[in-house]
Amino acid sequence: MSTPIENLKSYIAGEIVLSSNPADSLRKWRGIFRISKKEIALEMGISSSVVTDYESGRVKSPGSGFIRRFVEALIEIDRRRGGKIIAQLLSTMSSPIAYRDIILDIHDFTIPCKCREIVRAVKGVVLANEEKLDELIYGYTVIRSLKAIKLLSGYEFFMLAGKTTERALIFTQVSTGRSPMVAVKVSPLKPKMVVLHRPEKVDRLAVELALSDGILLVKSEIADEGSLVKVLQEKFSSR
Repeated sequence: MSTPIENLKSYIAGEIVLSSNPADSLRKWRGIFRISKKEIALEMGISSSVVTDYESGRVKSPGSGFIRRFVEALIEIDRRRGGKIIAQLLSTMSSPIAYRDIILDIHDFTIPCKCREIVRAVKGVVLANEEKLDELIYGYTVIRSLKAIKLLSGYEFFMLAGKTTERALIFTQVSTGRSPMVAVKVSPLKPKMVVLHRPEKVDRLAVELALSDGILLVKSEIADEGSLVKVLQEKFSSR
């Protein structure tokens, strides 16, 4: 019987193999694990220029041997760091498909985008950590704030948030933003970006929590929940 780690390796390797653009997929997974080219090259026993060749597309089709070693290097490096990314990926792979009235939309990108692209799409106004606008993001989750906070523990919340913390959590049904940011504060893993959809008034504590955790905090001015989801799907469905 295969172990959860082996299943995770197969999942990552399979996505790279089946991707229409393996170079993008290699970059995506290295970004999710937050591993530099130099680090993964050292772990694989190759030069960083070889990694660059594959990730830039100069070498069109990475063979099965390279992909296997690449995935094993990702896992081994994360294990040495404490296994935080592995744990998150395993939890999201095993979580039930439920809470459909809590998670309105969830999407993981094959090709990452900059945070500012999400901000533009949701007609956002930056409230904290504007310097992070040019950092890469790998997906988004649209969450009904009140139901999520009432029904989910912090662990369950991040189980349902997607395959990586390098994403935007977009909260609807927000009054001041205080409760979502407190929930994020006490959760074991932090998103890169939080979007508050049409808050009545942004609580000062919400901004302070975002600043203390280095989270890009944004408020969206899109008219309603349905329009917000539609705009995101139209803008990012092809990524």
